Amino acid sequence: MKRLLMAAVAATLTATGAFAQDYPTKPIVFVVPFAAGGPTDKVARDLAEAMRKPLGGQIIIENVAGAGGTLGQTKVAKATPDGYTLLVAHIAMATAPALYRNLQYKTLEDFEYLGMINEVPMTLISRPTLPANNYAELSKWINDNKGKINLANAGLGSASHLCGLLFQSSIKVEMVTVPYKGTGPAMTDLIGGQVDLMCDQTTNTTPQIEGGKVKAFAVTTPKRLSTPALKDLPTLDEAGLKGFQVAIWHALYAPKGTPKPILEKLNAALKAALKDPDFVKREEALGAVIVSDDRVNPEGHKKFVESEINKWGPIIRAAGTYAD
Repeated sequence: MKRLLMAAVAATLTATGAFAQDYPTKPIVFVVPFAAGGPTDKVARDLAEAMRKPLGGQIIIENVAGAGGTLGQTKVAKATPDGYTLLVAHIAMATAPALYRNLQYKTLEDFEYLGMINEVPMTLISRPTLPANNYAELSKWINDNKGKINLANAGLGSASHLCGLLFQSSIKVEMVTVPYKGTGPAMTDLIGGQVDLMCDQTTNTTPQIEGGKVKAFAVTTPKRLSTPALKDLPTLDEAGLKGFQVAIWHALYAPKGTPKPILEKLNAALKAALKDPDFVKREEALGAVIVSDDRVNPEGHKKFVESEINKWGPIIRAAGTYAD
């Protein structure tokens, strides 16, 4: 009986190895949990193009939008773990456990972590008529106008919403939060002076800063940015908010139980894609920074997401605003 069991295990391992060696034999689906045309969709399509060559197979995009990304994330968590259904998701993987109290999956248990892709910095901006021209003046203005400040965001769970929560928590000043249905209308009202402040991705704010349509005070990265329009802006950390850091990151996942040889092949293809000159160029055009540290490895990736869950959970729960 023992010999039969060992033989069965050996046969299974051999079959799995052979399967992984031939993988992929059909198109791989990248599930994007947001609508087509958005930043995450753009990253996923660029990544699919860059990973086709090292994988030697076709990759197609499936947009499963809704419920702040949790519908698409649930679909992948419950998909067959054969390497043909993958997830390209952003920071919502770490914030959903606090924003949604009845998730249909467990972020740290129901996925295989393949590696990080990029990070998109954020900027703290204001209406053009706000009477402050640097962060020190802005800080004084905020303290002088407590209870009267409007802080715009692109909707519950959005990047601007999360950054705004962290900013209020860091400076210990509560503002009137004004949620919009997307960055577009929020930015329009900020430019028009209907709201005072917003913290949003460089992909959305840089053109407005360059055009002088908004005022910019700081970036949310540990180091200053090299982008011409943003290079003179201090970080919020150096402005006095020690440890302040927000970036909208993207990463790649597979369903739990996907065979290890396939995971290794996918991780190798991801690392090759992150060094692809065309992919790097496309990401830089979005204002994104390619991840190049230990987070491109499954262990480092998962450890980082766990730290993000621990970071955002208390902030979201303290705000008392949930998405379900």
